[in-house]
Amino acid sequence: MAKKKTESAAEHSAEGLEEQIVSLANAGHSPSSIGLILRDEHGVKNFMETTGKSIQQVLGEHKLLGEMPEDLLNLIRRSVVLSNHMAKNKKDYSAKRGYELTVSKIRRLTKYYSKKNKIPANWHYTPEQAALLVK
Repeated sequence: MAKKKTESAAEHSAEGLEEQIVSLANAGHSPSSIGLILRDEHGVKNFMETTGKSIQQVLGEHKLLGEMPEDLLNLIRRSVVLSNHMAKNKKDYSAKRGYELTVSKIRRLTKYYSKKNKIPANWHYTPEQAALLVK
């Protein structure tokens, strides 16, 4: 079985990697999936060591970051999925517990991100707002 040939990280320049990140972001990939693509397909072990910047910083420079941080948005998606599940399965108490833990994480993260000015200071989690964000 032949191995797939990958490029070594030494063959990449910082400018070339930044261009790849911008093109992947324009293609609709999230920052975490961009890191995975660079690692798996292009052989870049650590982007920050190669360029001196993080993927988030590069996307911020090119104004390609979303208004919500990725980890918070993933938790909001999870809460919407759990609330839809609980609407169909009223007796699923373990799902209810998971929903409560997820909402708790969301509230802690919103407090942190509002202090860091990454989200508006008056933004609060509500299930209705979460359902609109995920759509």
